[in-house]
Amino acid sequence: MSETHFQIVLHRVERESVTLDALAAHCGLHPALIERFVEYGLLEPLERAGAEMCFDPACVARLRLIERLRGDLGANLAGVAVILDLLDRLAVLQREVERLRRAF
Repeated sequence: MSETHFQIVLHRVERESVTLDALAAHCGLHPALIERFVEYGLLEPLERAGAEMCFDPACVARLRLIERLRGDLGANLAGVAVILDLLDRLAVLQREVERLRRAF
């Protein structure tokens, strides 16, 4: 009998990230405004190294949504926080419904 051997390859997957300045430049916002969003809990950096913050590239879409809520709806930061929280909860519920549908 021959035995099958499998090689295990360990590697670390590096998450792509963007700096605060790069994110601000990409979105056309001032870095201080993005820092304010972080302080308010609207955005979460992937990591902080001293004063420098790095963000997931998906933050671009969230920043655009924040700006739409502020500009088009006139929502203040507290209102934006409530809306984002509700949208996040809705997304979790939608995933749960889809999971349950697949189970039956």
